[in-house]
Amino acid sequence: MQKVIFAGLIGLIFGAGISVSGMANPAKVLNFFDFAGTWDPSLALVMGGALAVTAIGYLFVLKRPAPIFDAKFHLPASRAVDIPIVAGSAIFGIGWGITGFCPGGSIPALGLGEPDAFVFVLAMIGGIVLARGVRQFASAKTLQTSR
Repeated sequence: MQKVIFAGLIGLIFGAGISVSGMANPAKVLNFFDFAGTWDPSLALVMGGALAVTAIGYLFVLKRPAPIFDAKFHLPASRAVDIPIVAGSAIFGIGWGITGFCPGGSIPALGLGEPDAFVFVLAMIGGIVLARGVRQFASAKTLQTSR
């Protein structure tokens, strides 16, 4: 139960940060990409602040033998830049550039009643389901050819 409470509190803090910084507003995010027009550098400041907090957090947290609410840390085993990493990053960037929403900003926007956020979140869930299906299909194919 503690794990759920702390996850909820962390989500509320994250959502508040996204909302206060204006990143739940897709127009503000899209203005960051509009270098020739109404460019707004505030997204870079928000991202830089988040990176600094995360880097400091990792320095302290990874010195622990394990997380507070789990038996071990779940970090990537590979640092390889492969097709799924490149494709996922490209899809994320294209979707963000088109809609002005990223997954982190879309959830607080739901709470703000942003209609486009509902469409984005439904499309995001559809993409997650599709990606899982493709991954399962590909691993089943790989399994069949290795027999």
